Amino acid sequence: MSEKLKLAFYWAASCGGCDVAVLDTDEKLLEIAKIADIYFWPVAMDFKYKDIKALDKDFLDVCFFNGAVRNSEQEEIARLLREKSKLMIAFGSCACFGGIPALANLYDPEEILSWVYSGSFSTVGKNGTRPLTRVSVPEGELTLPEFYTAVYTLKDFVEVDYFLPGCPPPPELILGAVETLVSGVLPPRGSVLAPDKTVCDQCPREKQDKKVAAFRRPHEVIPDPDRCLLEQGIVCCGPGTRAGCGARCVQANMPCRGCFGPTDGVVDHGAKLAAVIATTATSKDENEAAERIGQIVDPAGTFYRFGLAASLLRGKSLKEEN
Repeated sequence: MSEKLKLAFYWAASCGGCDVAVLDTDEKLLEIAKIADIYFWPVAMDFKYKDIKALDKDFLDVCFFNGAVRNSEQEEIARLLREKSKLMIAFGSCACFGGIPALANLYDPEEILSWVYSGSFSTVGKNGTRPLTRVSVPEGELTLPEFYTAVYTLKDFVEVDYFLPGCPPPPELILGAVETLVSGVLPPRGSVLAPDKTVCDQCPREKQDKKVAAFRRPHEVIPDPDRCLLEQGIVCCGPGTRAGCGARCVQANMPCRGCFGPTDGVVDHGAKLAAVIATTATSKDENEAAERIGQIVDPAGTFYRFGLAASLLRGKSLKEEN
């Protein structure tokens, strides 16, 4: 390759863990630096939006965009980076599916604002004052981004070329993505840069019939490290979640939470997970089966923990936003 790759990283509605994951490539980051120049990475270096606006269309080779879209600033920068980038990668679960921020879609925006600015235990001065998108002061007009009615995925606003899931994506997949970009031999657009297998396929635990007598939360039991967690009654999303993480959570005696999203062809990840888990609690007695399912605490937060914004139950639509 004659020229270095021109990269951009951006952090929208997320926790920042995806940016840390880039640093988790450790000494490999120095090898990336040999083949790529970073033109925009606000969380790590002093870049301004004007720097991106000054670039020509398609100047950047790749933009790694992490985080969901919750406000007007994030939408504006997503569109700007899309214009300046030949390839846009939804980087991490929040950009791909909405992630944990999208659980806010279970609530009305007014409920959220009321809690944050007057109802929470840590709120000081509960007089109902809220930030405004525009306010005039003697020095001029001050502005803040508009708070949208829901949390959205990146592809709700711009065309996404590739998806790199995970909360956060593991260093191995990040390096694999960079190597693919350098090679120039790219998969079909719209591809997920992770295996089309399930976490169960990578999990080394012993599996039998996956029948559950009772569901228990992880803190209520010390699980057998060699047996399938789901068969021990711990809700594990591995059977319906895409592989690529190396089954790290389950190998640490914690259940899969579904951060890699669904495998190809699954329309609604949460519905898929609910269906898979329900089959493990089958019983000839209807009341007994209902009792077992009722032992699952917070079904919405369990099955839609990372994918609510990309689901059939996503909440508000973009049409409602306008």
